[in-house]
Amino acid sequence: MKRTHLPLNGLRVLDAAARHLSFTRAADELAVTPAAVGQQIRALEDTLGVVLFRRTTKGLELTPEGDAGLAALRRAFLEFEEAVRAMQAGQSSRSLTIAAPRDVTEKWLLPRLAQIAAGDAETRFALVTADENVDFTEANLDLAIRWGEGPGDHEGEAIESEGLVTVARPGGGADTAIAWPGSPDAEGGALVRVGDAGLAIDAAAAGLGRATVPELLAARDIAAGRVVTLGTPQPSRSGYWLVAPTPQWRQKKVQSLVEALVG
Repeated sequence: MKRTHLPLNGLRVLDAAARHLSFTRAADELAVTPAAVGQQIRALEDTLGVVLFRRTTKGLELTPEGDAGLAALRRAFLEFEEAVRAMQAGQSSRSLTIAAPRDVTEKWLLPRLAQIAAGDAETRFALVTADENVDFTEANLDLAIRWGEGPGDHEGEAIESEGLVTVARPGGGADTAIAWPGSPDAEGGALVRVGDAGLAIDAAAAGLGRATVPELLAARDIAAGRVVTLGTPQPSRSGYWLVAPTPQWRQKKVQSLVEALVG
């Protein structure tokens, strides 16, 4: 019999019925009806080609064929339980791998991870630099941060933000536009070009010009007085999202991290 065709439900019913020698008590344990237990046993007998139980004047009895496989069957169920516990252990681990663009990690993620770690010294983080096109199939990732209009093909939660802000050094230096890939000034004649929004903020703080960047990334520099805002925030259809494929997203450790990051 092919392993993929093992009648696991029927074998579980066999184990319960053999322990109780009663379809009724087996049904109570399995939260099904006695009729359903009887149907599973008959289907299993048809699959295996043997008779597993006989009814006698004393009640239900196992046949020699039914009894022959019980010890191995029960050992197998114990192995199954161990396998499930091993697979679930990853959900309770305190290690999380997160992928994010470099500037998001520096300007937004690291300070929040530091706060989380301060309250839970056993938590471990592995950080991977990646753009929005994260391939979860090629990396052992728990969570990623991407820029876009939504979570894409994954589960996700938006990180709240005021959109885009234009920033410059306090007291001047706002005459020149600083461009970065994806910025409103990327196609213009900006005299200063840098690799990402985080570097654009740093360039603005150094007095090289003004930079229009996600407010999420500039918030700490604005609060610290390194840069000031020019004008009012500009709404943006795109924003930063915490994303993961459904299996990772459902893990308790990932949900706890998401709540801590956006809470």
